Amino acid sequence: MTLLSVEDLKVHFDIRGGLFGTKKGSIKAVDGISFSIEQGQTYGLVGESGSGKTTSGRAIIGLNNITSGKVMFGNQDLAQKNRKDFVDVRRDIQMIFQDPYSSLNPRKRILDIIAEPLRNFERLSPIEEKRRVRELLEQVGLSSETIYKYPHEFSGGQRQRIGIARAIALKPKLIIADEPVSALDLSVQAQVLNFLRELQQELKLTYLIISHDLGIIRHMCDHIGIMYKGRYVEQGTTSDIFNNPQHIYTKRLITAIPDIDPLQRARQSELRAAAKKEYDSLYKSQFDEEGLAFPLRSISTTHKAALPEGG
Repeated sequence: MTLLSVEDLKVHFDIRGGLFGTKKGSIKAVDGISFSIEQGQTYGLVGESGSGKTTSGRAIIGLNNITSGKVMFGNQDLAQKNRKDFVDVRRDIQMIFQDPYSSLNPRKRILDIIAEPLRNFERLSPIEEKRRVRELLEQVGLSSETIYKYPHEFSGGQRQRIGIARAIALKPKLIIADEPVSALDLSVQAQVLNFLRELQQELKLTYLIISHDLGIIRHMCDHIGIMYKGRYVEQGTTSDIFNNPQHIYTKRLITAIPDIDPLQRARQSELRAAAKKEYDSLYKSQFDEEGLAFPLRSISTTHKAALPEGG
C-alpha cells in the first residue's frame, strides 16, 4: 500500500530586486521530482548541499510552499493545502530535524518539549500527560526521571533521542528525518540509526530519510533517489543504485564512501580516480547546457537514470 506519492514536485523561490521588489527570476530548488513510499518502508533522498533534498522534505510537511505538483498522502493532496489546513495531517507526519542542539528549546524542560504535540492534538490530564511522556522516554532508551531536566544537560545522542520521542508522541504514519545523525559522533550515529530501525519495526513506521551520506542511506533504505541541482539523476532500489549505478554523478558519490578496511584503501583510491576521470570527461554529455540532469529513463522496472538519448 502506497502511503506517500510525490508527482512532479517543484519548489521555486523568487529572486526580487529593485526599488519595488520586482521579480527578476527564480531559483529552482526542486524541479520536478517524483517518487512513492510504500507503508512500512524507507526511502532515501541523497545529494550534496544545495541539491534540493531538504527543501523537498520541508515542502512535503508544509514548511516550504509548493510551486506545482502533487503530494498525495493517502487520499489527500498536500500540495493543495495551506499551512492552516495542514493541522489535520500533522499528527500523521512528523519530522526529526538535523541539529539536536537547536531543534530543542533550551528554556523548556524535557516534559514540556515532548508533551507539546500531545497538548496540541490530545486532551490529556496533567497526570496522563506526565505518564505518557515517561513512557516515551523509556521507549527511546532514556530514564523516565529526566523529565524535569533541560536540553543542555544531555549529550548530542540523548538530545536526538528526545527529538525522536517528540516525533513519535502522536504515533505518526510517516516520519521525515532530515540528516538525523550528521551532527553526532560516529559511535553515536550507529546507535541512533539502529534504534530508528527498531522503532520502525515496533511501530510500523514509514521513513523518508534525507542525507548526504550514502553509507547511512545504504544501511537504512529500501529505495533511493539521487538529487543534483533540484533534479533526480538516478532512482531505484538500494541494490540498483549500489550494484549497478548508471549516472556518472552516482558513481562518483559511491566511490566517495570511506572504506574502513586498510587493505582496500589503495583499491578505493583507484576507483575514486577512475570515477573522477569519467565524470570530468563525460560531464558535458551527461548534463544539459545549463548543467542540469536530463529526464529519467527506465533501466529496469525499478531503476531509472537521467541519461541522454542514446546514452
